[in-house]
Amino acid sequence: MRNDSKRRSNYTESTNATNLNAELERNERNHLVNVQSLLTLLTSDPNLKNPKARRILVNMAKFTIATIFVASISLLLALTRSFSVENPTDRRILVLLDDLALKSSHSIFFTSLQARGFELDFKLSDDPKIALQRYGQYLYDGLVLFSPTTERFGGSLDVAAVLDFVDSGKDLIVAADATASDLIRNIAAECGVDFDEDPSAVVIDHGSYAVSGTEGDHTLIAADDFIQSDVLLGSTKIEAPVLFKGIGHSVNPANSLVLKVLSASPSAYSANPKSKLSTPPSLFGSSISLVSVVQARNNARVLFSGSLDLFSNKFFKSPVQKAGSSNKYEKSGNQQFVTELSKWVFHERGHLKAVNVRHHRVGETDEPAIYRINDDLEYSVEIYEWSGSSWEPYVASDVQVQFYMMSPYVLKTMSTDKKGLFHASFKVPDVYGVFQFKVEYQRLGYTSLSLAKQIPVRPFRHNEYERFIPTAFPYYGASFSTMAGFFIFSFVYLYSK
Repeated sequence: MRNDSKRRSNYTESTNATNLNAELERNERNHLVNVQSLLTLLTSDPNLKNPKARRILVNMAKFTIATIFVASISLLLALTRSFSVENPTDRRILVLLDDLALKSSHSIFFTSLQARGFELDFKLSDDPKIALQRYGQYLYDGLVLFSPTTERFGGSLDVAAVLDFVDSGKDLIVAADATASDLIRNIAAECGVDFDEDPSAVVIDHGSYAVSGTEGDHTLIAADDFIQSDVLLGSTKIEAPVLFKGIGHSVNPANSLVLKVLSASPSAYSANPKSKLSTPPSLFGSSISLVSVVQARNNARVLFSGSLDLFSNKFFKSPVQKAGSSNKYEKSGNQQFVTELSKWVFHERGHLKAVNVRHHRVGETDEPAIYRINDDLEYSVEIYEWSGSSWEPYVASDVQVQFYMMSPYVLKTMSTDKKGLFHASFKVPDVYGVFQFKVEYQRLGYTSLSLAKQIPVRPFRHNEYERFIPTAFPYYGASFSTMAGFFIFSFVYLYSK
């Protein structure tokens, strides 16, 4: 019932928008006619004594006000449905297709997104009206490129626009295949993913191919080398292998932002299946990545797949049996794999936020403007994880706080009450200057947290020291013993015979 009401609501909004656009077009045509009439009347009556000229001028003013009002309302509606801190899940997604037939051949994937509350806008990749932003604001929260053969996008979209979209914190899914164009390869290369340079090469695996009725060329792979991460792939284990047919890519192991989610087996290699190998392949073994993800430093998430068929209804429903295995599954693991991974990409899982950062002296509650050396203080922060529908307390044992000036003077692991509150107590070091409370939290699959709060630390004032400093007792004793010795020496010297 909820989905039906949502569809009726979307249909009503779409119908209202269509009627509104038609009304604007009629008004615009009338506006042009009025402008021509007004110019004619102004030429003959520059003082606007003619009532008809005044009437046209009033109509033009009304039209201008109405246009501005409608544009403002449209922009406001777009912004209210977009990504926000309190509701981090992407809502409006632009899907660019090579062929509109992909809407039906990949309908299960698209339907799963819509069932989770996403609004999909389907367009052909060469549509001249494609635009990611209007009036300086992005119209979409996510972008799906199911257009591997496209050599050039329509409208104002190009490689730079896609990268700017990601740089603004938006998310991206890119699916390629054996016919991947230079445009798709360039987008991937800019994100640290390098598809095989040979345009005719596909991934071949004579050891882990999917068993079928015909022998084939072993380009249909049954892959099951998944990344070990519940955050990316969910807590439910993917039992069945994933069907893959397409091109492989490599990632730089030194790049910590790129993760291989699905890797090829050690027996795989990338080559042209229609010709004999004359030279060793450039990609081979487990170094071949079939599906990879990128989490940028601004927490934008990108998914790269070398197979568009990975998302298709055919692969979702196909039975699968891996070569050399007696286990036969009635349904491949593609649907579970793609669904769980898309939840991560669109921030339905693994998204953290930190709130209520506090620090104060032990025994106090107010946050001071300055600390003194050797003060005992407490630091606390609340961390929550987005579950797809609400914020839940985040539970971990590896969140650390630094008391930092040029380098960490204090590094302490915070305790948690398992209700989202993390706290730590420590003594201010015996060094004065400008310090920072820093929390730099980076964990596989989770959005990174970077918290910093500056606080000065002062030394003791002259009237805050103890009257007698224990460490100075030897000097006190030396002074008094010197005076006593001098008194005894003087007494003996003066009164001795």
